[in-house]
Amino acid sequence: MEPESETVPDQEPNPENEQRLFTLTEAERTRREIEPLLIEAMESRRKLSEVEEQVGQITRRILVMGGILVNTALTGRLRNEREKLAGTIRSALEGIEATGCIVKDLDTGLLDFPSRIDGQEVYLCWRLGEDRIRFWHRQDEGFAGRRPLDPGDAKPSEPIN
Repeated sequence: MEPESETVPDQEPNPENEQRLFTLTEAERTRREIEPLLIEAMESRRKLSEVEEQVGQITRRILVMGGILVNTALTGRLRNEREKLAGTIRSALEGIEATGCIVKDLDTGLLDFPSRIDGQEVYLCWRLGEDRIRFWHRQDEGFAGRRPLDPGDAKPSEPIN
């Protein structure tokens, strides 16, 4: 891995329709920056699932009993919590995607960084819990097609060509 003191010029902004391509150094730097956002989105998604389950239980109870007095304080709190969590997830995902990174699986924390190896557009692939980016795959292969990065492929300050 490259030394921390190494600097890489920032990549020029791309027009909206053009996908950003990361060097390995840029992808690593971006990964470290957005990891807290990813964790926040994952935790909020887990909590949202719990809230949705509680709402589902209330709904099933109402349907089975043919109508009951509803605890409006509880349902209001659950609705507000659901909206807050959904907003947190949306904001975190927008922050991650604004970098050019692609969230592939929020449940497992799987991220892809568009790049290029040997002139072919690929994804540098990282999953929460891995200490660094070690894998890549072609765009049409996905996680199952992950291959280890060859250290010779990765010049830290240049696109992987």
